[in-house]
Parts: sequence; C-alpha cells; structure tokens
Amino acid sequence: MNKGKVVKTISNQYFVYSDGKIYECKARGKFRNEKISPLVGDYCLFDKDKLYIMEILPRKNSLHRPLISNVDVALILTSVKKPNFSSLLLDKQLVLVQSQNIKPIIIISKMDLLTKKEKKDIIKIIKMYKKVGFTVLKNTNLFQIKRALRNKTVVLTGQTGAGKSTLLNKIGKLNIETKPISEALGRGVHTTRHTESYKVGKALISDTPGFSSLNLNINKDDLKKYYPEFQGIECHFKGCNHIKETKCGVKEKLNQNEIYKSRYDNYVKLWEEL
Repeated sequence: MNKGKVVKTISNQYFVYSDGKIYECKARGKFRNEKISPLVGDYCLFDKDKLYIMEILPRKNSLHRPLISNVDVALILTSVKKPNFSSLLLDKQLVLVQSQNIKPIIIISKMDLLTKKEKKDIIKIIKMYKKVGFTVLKNTNLFQIKRALRNKTVVLTGQTGAGKSTLLNKIGKLNIETKPISEALGRGVHTTRHTESYKVGKALISDTPGFSSLNLNINKDDLKKYYPEFQGIECHFKGCNHIKETKCGVKEKLNQNEIYKSRYDNYVKLWEEL
C-alpha cells in the first residue's frame, strides 16, 4: 500500500501524486456505498498496481464549495468590476473559510477597469477590510502573493470571471485556459470545470470552478465567531447574537462608528439567511 495525495479529480477519476509520479486511480466501491468521495487535497492509501484508492486518511478541514480538503490558505479572488464587487458575497466567503480554520487572503482584481471615483470607493473598502484584520492584496502584487503562500497548501476561490486562472497563470507561469467575461450575461464564463492542484514555487495551489452564488452551512449562533471586529466586546446577555438583543456591546460600538455599518449589515443578512 502506498501513500499519496489527490491532486486532481475529473468525474470518477482521481489523480494521486506519490514519489514524483501521478497515478490515475478509481475509488473502492465501499466509498460509493458510504457516500464518501475523495477530494483534491486528500491524503490517501492506494494500490499503485491495481490503481485503486483504498483509504482516505483523516482530514484537518474540508470545503463544500469548492470541494477540497486539507487547506492552509484560501486566496479569495474578488473582482471589482465585470463581475461587480459584492461585499455580501465576499463576507460570506470569509465566514466560510474561517469556519474551517483556513486563513483567508483577499485578492482584488480588475482595478484597472474602474473610473477615478470608483477606484476611490474601492480603496476605502480595502482599507476597511485591512483595519478589521484581513490581509488584502491586489492581483498585481505577485511578489507579496507568492511570499504569503510559501510552503502552504492553497485554494484559489471566487466568483466566475474574477480572474482565478489568469492569476494562477501569472504566479505559476502556467497555461491554464481563460475566457473573457460574457457581455450578454454580464457575468463570468466558467473556464475551470474541475478542481486541480499545481506546484507553484514552494506552494501547492488548487484552481477551482467559480461560482455566482454561495450557501453557508454553519450554525447561525456560530456566525459571530467569524467577525474579528466583534471579538472581545462584552454584551449584557450571555450568548448575544448582536441582532435584536438589548444592551448589546456590538450595537453600541456600531452606534459609535467603531464597527463598520456595511460589515454589520451583511452580518445581519447572513444571520437571517442561516
């Protein structure tokens, strides 16, 4: 039995990296019966002669969308135009990756498409996320991005059309297919149709299919844990969700402009959605 890592999945085929080679494997029938699917990022035991994955080793984390496991860092690629910037979608992605103990790094793309006024507005938003405590980089900051990913297992995620494959081509000197945004639909065109990992310097980066919407799958009472600006604030009632409760420390900070209203408004929307 050999140990390997799943680096690519296409339909029911699983590509396992081990000792410098890629093995194209199938999964044992028991996985199907137990409704378990090997994910990109999984460490596994496999039979390199029969080309079957025999066992999936315990995961430290996993994401449902994109389907991936054992991730250290999530690069959340966020377009500011075509597709337009959505703070709600960004905040939802930040909650999603933090809920799996994955460090988020926000990557801003398509700044060159903005007017002067639009650029000023986006710069204010970037400063807000930095002040909250998130790392924010532009997709042109290639050196800083590479440095942040050194020795990490990384997932590259974000909206369809945000430029994930383009960014990966630049930092990894790869040749992944890219497509322009659909003018008719006003949103991105899916280019990446499967999840695949690439060795980029000292990082292992997975490109993933994009999305135009996203669902959270966490307990709504846990949502507040993933808002760094809420931490350390005391409320009168234990277990306060910072929504309709009185004597809420978070709402007091909001009224004093010490918490950003746009972030709080998105928090309420996500809480109601959950």
